[in-house]
Amino acid sequence: MKKIKIIVAFIGLILISSCEKVVDIDLNTMEPKLVIDAAIKWQKGTVGNIQTIKLSTTSSYYDTQIPTVSGATVFITDAANNVFNFVESNVAGSYVCSNFTPVLNRNYTLTVNSNGSTYTATESLKPVPQIDRIEQINNTGFSADATEIKSYYTDNGTTQDYYLFKFKPSYTAIPIYFAQEDISYQGNQIFGLYRSDKLKPGQNFEVTLSGISKQYFNYMRILISIAGNSSGSPFQSPSATVRGNIINTTNEANYPLGYFSLSEQDYRNYIVN
Repeated sequence: MKKIKIIVAFIGLILISSCEKVVDIDLNTMEPKLVIDAAIKWQKGTVGNIQTIKLSTTSSYYDTQIPTVSGATVFITDAANNVFNFVESNVAGSYVCSNFTPVLNRNYTLTVNSNGSTYTATESLKPVPQIDRIEQINNTGFSADATEIKSYYTDNGTTQDYYLFKFKPSYTAIPIYFAQEDISYQGNQIFGLYRSDKLKPGQNFEVTLSGISKQYFNYMRILISIAGNSSGSPFQSPSATVRGNIINTTNEANYPLGYFSLSEQDYRNYIVN
C-alpha cells in the first residue's frame, strides 16, 4: 500500500509541474496595416483651428504598445482650394494643424503620403444642434436600481440628419457611443439615453453630440454592434475588419483602417445628483 501511495503522489507531482509550464502559441499575423485616426471635431462656440490626426499601425496580439508612424506628409484640402498642413509634433505619430478653418457643409479631402503610398478620402463637415437640456431619472430599470440620463436636442426638420452620441461617465475609462438618425422624428425634439446602476451622486457625466454623415453613421453602427458583442469600445481593436472611407490610391488592395470624418459637436458636463 505504501508503494502505491508513493507512485500516485509522484504521478500527481508530474502533472502539477507540467501545468506550470509556459506555452507560447504561434498566432498567424497579417502584415501591419496603416491606421489613420482623422476625426476633425469642431466644438460649438470655438474657432476650431487646432486639429490633430494620428497615424499608427496594427500590431500583433502580444504587443503592449501601439506602433506609431512618423515621417508622413499629411494635409487637408477644402472645396475652396485652401490647404491645411498637419505637421508632426513632438509626439510621434501625432500630426497637428493650427490654422484649420471649419465651414459647415463644405467638402474636405484628406491626403496622407506614407512609406511610398498615398491615402485619400473626402467628407463633408456636418452641423449639429445644441443640447437643449439633460434630465435625470432615478430608481428605474427592471430592478429599479438604475439611473437614467436623457440628453435632449431638437432636430433640423429641413434636412436628413445623422448624429453620434458619446457618453463618458467618470466611473469608467471607456466611453459609450450611440448613433441616431432623424428618419422617425424629423424636426422634433429627441434624446439620447444612458442607463446604468453604477451612476452615483457627485459623479461627472460627459455628453458629446456630433453631427455626422450618412456614410459615417453606417460605419459607426457596424463598429458599435461589434463592440457591443465583445463588451468593448468601438475604438478598441474590433473582432472583425471594418473598412472605412480612406482609399490607398497607390495599391487599393492594401487599404488602411480608420475613417476621415468632420463634425460640429456640442458638449456638456453633467453632475449626477
